Amino acid sequence: MRIIGHKILKRAVYALVTRANTELRSDVLRALKQAQSREKSALAKSALKAILENAAVAKKEKLAICQDTGLPVVFLELGQKVFVKGDIIDIIGRAIEEGYKKSYFRASIQKDALSRSHRPSYGPVIVHTDIVRGNKIKITLLPKGFGCENKAQVKMFAPTAAVAEIEDFVVAAVKQAGASACPPYVVGVGIGGTQDLACLLAKRALLLPIDKRNKSKNIAILEQRLNKRINTLGIGPFGYGGKTTSLAVKIKTYPTHIAGLPVAVNISCHALRSAAIFI
Repeated sequence: MRIIGHKILKRAVYALVTRANTELRSDVLRALKQAQSREKSALAKSALKAILENAAVAKKEKLAICQDTGLPVVFLELGQKVFVKGDIIDIIGRAIEEGYKKSYFRASIQKDALSRSHRPSYGPVIVHTDIVRGNKIKITLLPKGFGCENKAQVKMFAPTAAVAEIEDFVVAAVKQAGASACPPYVVGVGIGGTQDLACLLAKRALLLPIDKRNKSKNIAILEQRLNKRINTLGIGPFGYGGKTTSLAVKIKTYPTHIAGLPVAVNISCHALRSAAIFI
């Protein structure tokens, strides 16, 4: 059994806060640069140039890429042979709160979702935990802004639904989002499981490298087809038109019940921020 002290865990999470909020993932950065080189529209090119300049300044100055530093979503993979001294969820929450405060990131969490009577704070955060083999911990932080989170959709299809119906649903979700969620987007799609799992799969899909082909040939083809269709919508970067409404569509699937077919869509803005660390 490997024992990890609370200070080690706290330092690791604290470092993630700064990295996730100030540095675009390398795959996203490459995709934005490629999109800029492909674009023919002067307005779209200008928008992508501004996005890339903003990302460069944020990284250099350790400033937030976006003023909406999101609701911190943590994906925790905890090895079966690891023991953490202390309350692991509490340690993660405190480290994130401290990191947000010291970096002057915006407090965005409303503790009472209905009354909205409290001053926005930094917690509680959301932690999804998976128990895995081994003696390591993997922590992934996804600061999810709500301009794009508000555009998430889920639909319970009949098990007889054709793939074309699912495609139409995904494309319609992006069309409905329009320019209000800060395109170009990365579109996460979850298929299968239960209604709640499909939503989680869609969010987890945003963590997948956007420049790596899906191992499933059929899913890879579906991802490419969806991305092509979305890019014909003409929304473009910041809604200025052009060829780049979506940088990528990523799909995660799971077995489901014979009587159902849950499908969820979770959209990320151009500032897809996530960072991971192994302990």
